[in-house]
Amino acid sequence: MITKAVVAAAGQGTRMLHLTHNKPKHLIKVQERPFLSYVLDNLLAAGYKDIILVVGYKEDLIKNFLKEYKSCLKDSSCKIDIVSQFETLGPKEKEYGTACPLKCVRDIKEQFIFLCGDNLYSVKDLKAMNIDDDYSYVAGLEHKNPEKYGVLITDNGFLKEIIEKPKVFSGNLINAGLYKFTPDVFDKISQIKKSPRGEYEITDVISLLAKDKKVKVIKIEDFWLDFGNPGDIIKLSRFLKNGNSKINAQNNS
Repeated sequence: MITKAVVAAAGQGTRMLHLTHNKPKHLIKVQERPFLSYVLDNLLAAGYKDIILVVGYKEDLIKNFLKEYKSCLKDSSCKIDIVSQFETLGPKEKEYGTACPLKCVRDIKEQFIFLCGDNLYSVKDLKAMNIDDDYSYVAGLEHKNPEKYGVLITDNGFLKEIIEKPKVFSGNLINAGLYKFTPDVFDKISQIKKSPRGEYEITDVISLLAKDKKVKVIKIEDFWLDFGNPGDIIKLSRFLKNGNSKINAQNNS
């Protein structure tokens, strides 16, 4: 059984505009609670009791949040640690991108799941990623506007490639940003180069694993909520207020 989860929470969240001038987007409150608390709630409820938060922007605020969050936990067996991306890799001007949080946890010797701290998934879908085998997994979601995302091209359940924002229709199964990795992932990190936008991309790491037939695809069954812009605050607030267990993920944008 997999018990470790890595949550990437180093970014500022510029799409949240003025709301992140003095705090990371992960701490923006929804229904009187920081968004990150919902992410941690679902991870713990799904059985991931050993969590690593990779932080960066305004990391002291996340550390303070975590102290308060942990003080309210009833399960003393839960472990939530913090790793500073900027202390480990240097300032974002030196090294940045979605693969950087993975670089910060290279000492992990076991299987783990990986997600961004501004993404919310159901307990059910998080549990579904707990697959104890020799493969890495990427969660896919069928979407009505796949051209806005990375599209997953599959072959008998294996990931063949990821096509970023395809101009020609290539399928409607998009990358939902939820992964399960084996330690093999760390062997590939040193092989990637900066993308055209000057960042180290996690999708480039996954693509290298896919070439070795080491990545399978699993579909999201409930929901994926991306907490990226001010409008998402209202969307999530309504979702929580209504007590829904599902949301129309096709509307995620």
